[in-house]
Amino acid sequence: MSHPRKRTIRLIVALTAAVTLAGALMYTSFSAADPAFTPSQLLYEAVPGRSYQLTGTVVAHSVKREGAVLAFSVRDRAGEASVPVRYTGTVPDPFKEGREVIVTVQKSGDRYVAEPNSLITKCPSKYKTAPPKEKHVY
Repeated sequence: MSHPRKRTIRLIVALTAAVTLAGALMYTSFSAADPAFTPSQLLYEAVPGRSYQLTGTVVAHSVKREGAVLAFSVRDRAGEASVPVRYTGTVPDPFKEGREVIVTVQKSGDRYVAEPNSLITKCPSKYKTAPPKEKHVY
């Protein structure tokens, strides 16, 4: 076999391996991502024993401490559906009623038990749409 032909075969094998590895990396990246569920979706779709990323707003007057457990309810951003959550672990400083949160939960009866230390509080946007500027006439 000639030297240029060997070089061409090596190049084809290397490119095939690179494309295969890139495809495998993209597949695992997208298949590993868990979508976030709203309370209304969890009420309809959740099955015991499976973990879900729950996202929504902490319901006013629902936050209660029961020893090491923080009990609160999360509702849809737009809507009335809510689910009760029992959480143990570190509570982020900005956590409070009315704040948006993301927490990993599993269904347990009519409640949702959060994985320890999975609570993330979404901070309100520091950047809001500026009001339209007034035009000055000189």
